[in-house]
Amino acid sequence: MITPRPSRFVEAGGRRGLHVSFEFFPPKSAEMEQSLWESIRRLAPLKPNFVSVTYGAGGSTRERTHATVKRILAETMLTPAAHLTCVAATREDVNAVIRGYAEAGVRHIVALRGDPVSGVGGRYTPHPGGYQNAADLVAGIKRIADIEVSVSAYPEKHPESTSVAADIEMLKAKVDAGATRAMTQFFFENALYLRYLDRVRAAGIDIPIVPGILPVQNFKQMKNFAERTGASIPAWLADRFDGLDDDPATRKLIAAAVAAEQVIDLVDHGVTNFHFYTMNRADLVYAVCHLLGMRPDHGMADAPASETAKERV
Repeated sequence: MITPRPSRFVEAGGRRGLHVSFEFFPPKSAEMEQSLWESIRRLAPLKPNFVSVTYGAGGSTRERTHATVKRILAETMLTPAAHLTCVAATREDVNAVIRGYAEAGVRHIVALRGDPVSGVGGRYTPHPGGYQNAADLVAGIKRIADIEVSVSAYPEKHPESTSVAADIEMLKAKVDAGATRAMTQFFFENALYLRYLDRVRAAGIDIPIVPGILPVQNFKQMKNFAERTGASIPAWLADRFDGLDDDPATRKLIAAAVAAEQVIDLVDHGVTNFHFYTMNRADLVYAVCHLLGMRPDHGMADAPASETAKERV
């Protein structure tokens, strides 16, 4: 008897217990801001659990991150999750950001240690008067405000870690400090995530470990990013994009197929939550979510800001 695949049972408009979240980064220019908000408007009707907004190294995008989060709160019914790092900053400075988010109505922070000031691959040194690491930052957030805290996880280990086991110990410390969700670094071999999840559960960590999915908008750009962050690129993936440098239309089709294949396989393995790294573009993410059975709820995009505020109180 053939066992039915869960991913085949997608009812139009039905979510089947599946949940998604989307990550954006704050824009650097008017053109990038337009692209960001076009993507947010496109994806908002899919009713994500939350949307996160990144925070540059050393707080380099602090004001732009805050402005983006505040606009999401004011103009949409989405729940924003503001990223926060503790690199090159005193506790007082970081605490001021936490209080600022809480006062603005933010109820979810993604707490990250952050990259060294010298860049990925450099040596990390805690600020003498700052938080020592991500677990310390999580504890600080929880002391200041009643805010949900998500953190990062690394199926292939953090580039600076000595081992996956050491990474899992750090994840446990973050959970003990109050984190209630982890989103993983992107990966392309699902076996890496599933094996990592087994090890995390064996360590007694029971929070959701949400797979981070990166639809490949630009293969060369993704490859450079993967090399800096320690994510592996399997040969089969490189082969799929080979020869398409001057063929953007086919690249987009291949990217959609790769992301869909990955997500559908994870659904067949029982995964129900996904975090998409959108790169501020909606098309590929929207297509994959459609395959997951998610359909627009246009009331999300049309509700006035006053109703948005009432929903969050």
